[in-house]
Amino acid sequence: MILDYIFNFGNVFVLPFWVLMVLVPNWAVTRRVMASYIPFVILAGLYVYCFANSLDPDSAAAFANPTLSVLTSLFADPRVMATGWVHFLAMDLFVGRYIYWKGQETGVWTRHSLALCLFAGPAGLLSHILTTWVYQRFEQAQGNPTEAAG
Repeated sequence: MILDYIFNFGNVFVLPFWVLMVLVPNWAVTRRVMASYIPFVILAGLYVYCFANSLDPDSAAAFANPTLSVLTSLFADPRVMATGWVHFLAMDLFVGRYIYWKGQETGVWTRHSLALCLFAGPAGLLSHILTTWVYQRFEQAQGNPTEAAG
């Protein structure tokens, strides 16, 4: 089934980007690859394909006025779940890319936040925000005020 291929492709497709950001963040190749929007164009294309193929009059009406129980039943549909999964992959990678670049700009350590973001995007973002806050406080205590890291 095409949805299984999309699911598997998406999972494998994002892994090299995460590996580069976590294991070799300062490598010139990592910087060049992470500067590109091509991965997001590919993931967005997959998302649009899945989204277009998961909509029908009933699901469109349900999404127009969602409730938790309605969304629960919608996500039981493999078409909707594949769409949601590609959405998660794209957005988590986008947030990971943000964390990566902020770390490159500020010198804040990001590996733990990136690893967490891979598995639980918002938790990785929170980790990065807290790490940046601690880093800035430490720098200020050392008499080396740094620029705010967003």
